Parts: sequence; C-alpha cells; structure tokens
Amino acid sequence: MNWRFWKRREVMPHPGEPGWEQALANHAFLDHLKEHRRSRRWGIFFKLLTFAYLTVFLVLFRFDGQVLDLPSEEGHTALVEVTGFISPKGSASADRIVESLRKAYEDENTKGVILRINSPGGSPVQSGYISDEIHRLRKKHPDIPVYAVAADLCASGGYYIAVAADAIYVNEASLVGSIGARIDAFGFEGALRELGIERRLLTAGRNKGILDPFSPLPDEQRAFLQETLDQLHQQFIRVVRTGRGERLKGGDEVFSGLFWSGEESVALGLADGIGSSSFVARELIGAEKIVKYSSRSDLLDRFADQLGVSITTSLARLSGIDGYPVLR
Repeated sequence: MNWRFWKRREVMPHPGEPGWEQALANHAFLDHLKEHRRSRRWGIFFKLLTFAYLTVFLVLFRFDGQVLDLPSEEGHTALVEVTGFISPKGSASADRIVESLRKAYEDENTKGVILRINSPGGSPVQSGYISDEIHRLRKKHPDIPVYAVAADLCASGGYYIAVAADAIYVNEASLVGSIGARIDAFGFEGALRELGIERRLLTAGRNKGILDPFSPLPDEQRAFLQETLDQLHQQFIRVVRTGRGERLKGGDEVFSGLFWSGEESVALGLADGIGSSSFVARELIGAEKIVKYSSRSDLLDRFADQLGVSITTSLARLSGIDGYPVLR
C-alpha cells in the first residue's frame, strides 16, 4: 500500500482489515522519517550556532591583545589610551601602558605621542611607574613630544600621569584635578553590639587588625593612617609642581582634592589649553594620521583578571583589609 495514500487519508485501517499490517508499518516508518528530519534540522542549527560562537570567540581572543592599528610607513601620531581604574590588573595597568609607550617610541615613524586619559585614578604605585617611564622616554627621545589629552575624566592618579607629559589639553567639560589620596573602609562594631554578636579577632602585633571593619578604630591608628595619607599627598603635590612648574596659577585649593572643569583647569594652570586628540595631532605634532598603540589583555586574561579582582576585593572587604590608599 502506498504510504503517501495513508499520509493523505491520515486514517489507519482497523486491525483485521485487509492490509492493516502494511499500513501500520508504513505509518511507523513515516513517523520515524519525520522525527529524523526534525532532529537533523535542529542538529544543523546548533552546529551552525556553535560554529558562529567559536568564530567570534577566536577572533576576539586572537586580536584583542594586539596593536589596534597597523604601524604607518609615513609620519604619524602615536596614541596610547589610559582608560578606567588604574590598577595592577586591567587595561590601565602600568605593565600595559608602559609596553604601549615603548612600542610607540620605538616606531621610527612616530612624530609625537598622545596619552588619551579617561580615568578616575587608582593605585599610586601604578601611576608612579607610568609617570617615571614617561620621563625616561622623554629624556631618551627628546625629539618626540608627548601630550596628555583628557577625555571625560583626568582625575587623581590619571592626572598624576598627565603631568609627566610636555603639555596637557582638555575638553571644556572634562573633569580635571582631584589631587589627593584616600582610604576606604567601613565600621560595623555598632551593628555587632546591637545584634549581640561578639567579634573574636586574634593578631600577632597589636596593630595587625588595623581597619578591621568589626573593630573600633583607636585614635592612634587613625592618626597613623592620616599620616600615611598625608605623605602620599605630599608626594603627589611634588609630582604636580615638578610637572607643571610655573604654569600653576592656583593656590593651595588646587591641592585640596577638588576637581574642576576643563575650562577652569586651564585658568588654574592645571592644563595648557582646550583641544582634542585630533587637534593635538594636527596642530601641535604636525602628523594628522593617528595610530593606536594601546595594548590590552586577551579576552580570557581580562575575564580571569576581573573575576580574580572581584573575588579578592570581596574577600578583602569582608576581612577588613580594603584599606590600600588610592589616588581618586
């Protein structure tokens, strides 16, 4: 019996009727064929989806850590970006910024370097490493000027880096300054008392539990922390005075931790003028073509770094050691 006939009828003969065995076999075969085709279509779909996912992943993994533009065979302006929180892990770490700067200066076609900064600050150590390397490269390559260009934020540790450049240019609405240092911590000892919870902290060294969030902060420890912050602040001030020199026009308020708009920062001598990266490349360096030398981590490295930083930060906060000074 033709299976197409039973497909059209969609009626099965009753058992005992002539040809019902054949019809049953045809019907079972037809159901199996439909299921096979359905499974095959879904299999192809998921294979294509997996292939597309792997393709995108491999492309990002392969190229994400490379120089973003191919070096130019003609004179160009090298662009190095300092973006985000400045820390040992992340795209704004000293290792990655310094690597990018060295590549930019080593290119014989580089006519000038732009540090495009969009950062709220971060580690004073990382900022110091970057600043020191900028001074070293400026001395080694006196014919290649380096300019800092502020985007939305050039604050604290970001500004610490900027003052190492020959000159600083900003947008009128950029936020610039925040020259100071801070330590963040919480105090939950009052909440523990209200909840009737006893804190048991054992230390070797009477100040080892400093900044423990579940213990009170004695006056002597508070004074010690303030002294440490003051030392960092004075280091920051020296770096700014050395970098800006006689261009500084403001008084002590410049070093109070306040920040200003780009327009105000020019008036205070914290910046030299209003201008974008394109303006600096075209008008000051004289090489309008911009080549990016921003070295970033691979996709997996960034994911692992962020995961590690998140876990470490969470544990540090829970244990009360989230008190490392930062420039922000």
